[in-house]
Amino acid sequence: MRATMEVRVGTAGWSIPRAAASRFDTTGTHLQRYSRQLNCAEINSSFYRPHSVGTYSKWRDSTPADFRFAVKIPRSITHELKLRDAREPLVEFLAQTAALAEKRGPLLLQLPPSLSFDDALVPAFLDVARKVYSGPLVCEPRHASWFSPAVATLLERYGVSRAATDPPPVPEASCPGGDGRLVYFRLHGSPRKYWSRYGTDVIGTLARSVHALATAQAVWCVFDNTASGAAVENALELQDVLSPPQTQSAQRRLIVASSSTDSSFDT
Repeated sequence: MRATMEVRVGTAGWSIPRAAASRFDTTGTHLQRYSRQLNCAEINSSFYRPHSVGTYSKWRDSTPADFRFAVKIPRSITHELKLRDAREPLVEFLAQTAALAEKRGPLLLQLPPSLSFDDALVPAFLDVARKVYSGPLVCEPRHASWFSPAVATLLERYGVSRAATDPPPVPEASCPGGDGRLVYFRLHGSPRKYWSRYGTDVIGTLARSVHALATAQAVWCVFDNTASGAAVENALELQDVLSPPQTQSAQRRLIVASSSTDSSFDT
């Protein structure tokens, strides 16, 4: 793993399950405790409802200087509007999340499984998105039509990274695509989505995939198997593999996030 590659490990949300509580100190809120141990988190609640500028500011001020948040784009844009006429809600969302300041990391565009690729609609949406936002953007498509070389080239042209997911909706989804400067793994748990805990073999495979990345500037590993509390434990396990506990204090640029189970993440 190159010294210049920023690696972040974390989970969707920042709940601390009882089974993992001994790995965290007991002072402060869950977010404060979480952020002293892991260096990133994915805000999924923004998908369902808006948060005030004050809420995002509070989260920003509760975390260390090197902590970062990925933020999920609202379902009103992805599932209701289906990327059409999305400028106004997108601008509103960006204004809210701007309160995270330098701690705002990638925006996550998770698309509904029914949304197929449209070669007129998608470039039109990305044109709008790039006029109002120049930061890191990650897309998690779930329809098979998105997984072609032509779509990957389009995403790369707009500076959009395609997430590598587990379990993958199609085999190609287990590999990252699009803009390779940012590689984003989303681990939802397998075989039982959102519930199953990943075994040490999967964590080892994921760590080797991270180490093998040759050109990425940043890598995010986010565990979303939160229903059983497995996400935090898997994130800590991955962090320990990538950066042994005795060296973690000197390597705060390493960040890991929790989201899935057994799979081969080929890069």
